[in-house]
Amino acid sequence: MTYKPPFDITPTILKLSQNIFRELGALSGSKLDITPIKLRKVNSIRTIQASLSIEGNTLDLNQVTHIFEGKKVIGPQKDILEVKNALSVYKEIGKFNPLKTNDLLKAHDILMCGLTGLNGQWRNSGVAIFKGEAVAHVPPQAKMVPGLMANLFEFLAKDNDTTYLLKACIFHYELEFIHPFTDGNGRMGRLWQQILLMKEDPVFEYIPVEEIIKANQPLYYQVLSACDKAGNSTRFIEFSLEQILKALTQYRESAYPTIIDASSRLDYAHNKIGKEWFSRKDYQNLHREISSATASRDLIIGLESEALLKKGDKNQTRYSFQKK
Repeated sequence: MTYKPPFDITPTILKLSQNIFRELGALSGSKLDITPIKLRKVNSIRTIQASLSIEGNTLDLNQVTHIFEGKKVIGPQKDILEVKNALSVYKEIGKFNPLKTNDLLKAHDILMCGLTGLNGQWRNSGVAIFKGEAVAHVPPQAKMVPGLMANLFEFLAKDNDTTYLLKACIFHYELEFIHPFTDGNGRMGRLWQQILLMKEDPVFEYIPVEEIIKANQPLYYQVLSACDKAGNSTRFIEFSLEQILKALTQYRESAYPTIIDASSRLDYAHNKIGKEWFSRKDYQNLHREISSATASRDLIIGLESEALLKKGDKNQTRYSFQKK
């Protein structure tokens, strides 16, 4: 029987999940251009700065941007190294398989390089989480960590009844509870939550949920503590879904349609169709707002710019995008 971490599906979780999927549908239907390099850069920087700030990093958004651009920054060397490591990890975010334990360890190795002697390894000793001078949480013994993490990854890979949206939230909490690393657990939990969300929808690569968490940092820790006492991640799932919904809504409200010319329509079609051959009718079905004459002009522009290949004639004409 597949291991399943303890949590309950509440009416709040169902409602928030429904609203999140509605937002994702609205983003998909609006044909927003979500992949430009500028947007990737800005949101990666915002994500990294917010996640590290939660852990006490003192560098602001401008300083993180300067490091991203290769400029010199004055600040604590440890904070600068944390940013450089995080930039290296987020640059490769699409290459990590969130269902593979080795990928988690590989990401931790990069993220914590030069910051801990056990980067890329499970902790080998007991730890305690303090709030002020009081002990807030005592994670499981170090010898239990490999087995607990194996169970958690088994849940990710084999549980087909739970959406990746919920798995992302559950994994985040469970990693914080197990506390498998000597250092870097918080940033790894938030990183892996994002990578799991990307399995639900690729748009999450560009949604800086960490900024919303940072704005609600005291509640973030309160909810983690409440779940520790309750023995399940239910409240943390609710909290995380609330932050995800806020981040998605903010993104949708601030974004704008960019499918306004032939070049943008062709780019959108390329992302949707890939390397498959398609007809003018297929192209027009992606852009129902344009006429057949406009669709034909778009395809001619694509051929003239050598973005498209063509075969066949008249009603049998088919097109295919060349590699970007």
